[in-house]
Amino acid sequence: MSILHTVNKSPFERDALESCLTFATEGAAVLLFEDGIYAALRGTRVESRVREAMGKVKLHVMGPDLRARGLGEDRLIEGIEVVDYSGFVDLATQHDKVQAWL
Repeated sequence: MSILHTVNKSPFERDALESCLTFATEGAAVLLFEDGIYAALRGTRVESRVREAMGKVKLHVMGPDLRARGLGEDRLIEGIEVVDYSGFVDLATQHDKVQAWL
């Protein structure tokens, strides 16, 4: 069963991202949105953990949430895919289950 994991909390304020990455299985997808997008940025203290996770899960970030915070795609860790709202819907329909990490 494939799972889309969603994380909307900053990795600098909550441990939702770490919990998600710990329990996500091979082939799962992770969508970072709202304040969760901060985990997708290069040069942060969570970058190495995110890069490590990219070996087993596919990471996505909501482009509108990135732009709403004044950040560009040039700040992202290489390999993280930017999606829009339509892409979020596509991800949800491509997976058997959606698991929100709060």
